[in-house]
Amino acid sequence: GALEQGCPIRVEHDRRRRQFTVRLNGCHDRAVLLYEYVGKRIVDLQHTEVPDAYRGRGIAKHLAKAALDFVVEEDLKAHLTCWYIQKYVKENPLPQYLERLQP
Repeated sequence: GALEQGCPIRVEHDRRRRQFTVRLNGCHDRAVLLYEYVGKRIVDLQHTEVPDAYRGRGIAKHLAKAALDFVVEEDLKAHLTCWYIQKYVKENPLPQYLERLQP
């Protein structure tokens, strides 16, 4: 799989399905971060899921960063339903992330 060979983790963004994904092990497994538009300029970062076999390798971090960078680039506000992204922001309290968070 991609991680075994030390390949960089590549996050793909599927805007139509509103999700960020990282393919693992070819394409059989994937880690995913789901979001939903809850207003014109507000996204709810809802859920991050990494298959058990791939946990603890920093994959969710890549997904969280990609999602938050998307929020910043598109000038959106973010509501963080997902506990993991809440944790990520606490550990990476960058001003450009913090100023976009919805209570």
